[in-house]
Amino acid sequence: MGAWAKFLFRETTSRISADFLDALLAHYPRRDFQVRLSDGTVWGAQQQPHFTLVLKRPGSLRAMFSSPSELTLGEAYIYDDFDIQGDLEAAFDLADYLLTRERGPGESFDLSARLEKLSESARPRGDLHLVEFGGSVHTKDRDRQVISYHYDLPTEFYALWLDRSMVYSCAYFSKPDEDLDSAQERKLDYICRKLRLRAGERLLDIGCGWGGFIMHAATHYGVQAVGITLSVLQAEVARRRLREAGLNDRCRVEVSDYRDIDHVLQYDKIVSVGMFEHVGESLLPEYFRRVWDLLRPGGVFLNHGIAYSATSRRRGPSFVDRYVFPDGDLMPISTSLRAAELSGFELRDVESLREHYALTLHHWVQRLEAHQKEARRVTDETTYRIWRLYMAGSAHGFRTGRMNIYQVLFSKPLHGHSGLPLTRADWY
Repeated sequence: MGAWAKFLFRETTSRISADFLDALLAHYPRRDFQVRLSDGTVWGAQQQPHFTLVLKRPGSLRAMFSSPSELTLGEAYIYDDFDIQGDLEAAFDLADYLLTRERGPGESFDLSARLEKLSESARPRGDLHLVEFGGSVHTKDRDRQVISYHYDLPTEFYALWLDRSMVYSCAYFSKPDEDLDSAQERKLDYICRKLRLRAGERLLDIGCGWGGFIMHAATHYGVQAVGITLSVLQAEVARRRLREAGLNDRCRVEVSDYRDIDHVLQYDKIVSVGMFEHVGESLLPEYFRRVWDLLRPGGVFLNHGIAYSATSRRRGPSFVDRYVFPDGDLMPISTSLRAAELSGFELRDVESLREHYALTLHHWVQRLEAHQKEARRVTDETTYRIWRLYMAGSAHGFRTGRMNIYQVLFSKPLHGHSGLPLTRADWY
């Protein structure tokens, strides 16, 4: 193709792309962002955009909008058809508009016709970072595979953006601008107070991660703690941290499925923080029944997990389900509470920490972006993009109320007596 022909091609592609964007976003009320086309042409806000959507090739728009869904837009991002510079979280308001706005037949036909005039993406498509798991969903073997897929990335990767205690769950902020380390330490202590831990009590942590909670509980409350995880790598790191902290006489970490715990003595207190999303709705009765059996009469159990809003409508396949948390199963809080009560538990307290998780994820995204070079080095480009998108999208989900996070305190009454104080004053 000669120089003049290339110029005409670029001019035509830019014009068609701009016309398509004009039609696609004609009714979108916000113009605080811009789109940079593959030839450098800019569409949209010229001054101080909140974010810039960067199209990497002439066929990027076709890759993104030929069959738009959360999954196809997410794949177009991780396959580098486009990038987002600036505030990635803000871009999800635009994504919501693109995926939820109802269009009439005439408008849809017009957009499709405009899109057909653009070239297709030249980037080869494949199953990059897709893993096939063996066995049926939520069997023990498959759960081990899925947990390994998500949690057995290099520990150095997580350390880039987590707090110093390596806590991979929602923090608890006293004010919006509080630092992440302080908010995570406050969360750990808040859970200990909700459990009303006392020196010498036996504590079980189901899904203990890198051991941050049991270390805090043993150090500050004098409990004897056992943590379980399905991740071999997490267990190795947690055990090393326990040795370095001199806590081996008070804590231990086991690689175990919650369904396989066979400890002789029951526990005074049980906690599960950030593991519940992996259980699956069909296994809720077994999960709560197993915890019930492990808890002594008069004991309490705190379950900290994400829930999907019962009023939110999920549209199409999920990017997170496919690339981040395979087999993850979010459900309304009402579903899990019913299963717990049917297992015998008495519900004592429910607290939403939704705003706190939005803040936590905002910190994580900023810290990951600040260490993007190191993140790419210890993993790879696609992993970095998957996690950046996943955490920014999750922050948006909590901010808009599509998702929530609940701390639920259950008791196992003894002859009708909960053994709990009349008020929550000691928590605060």
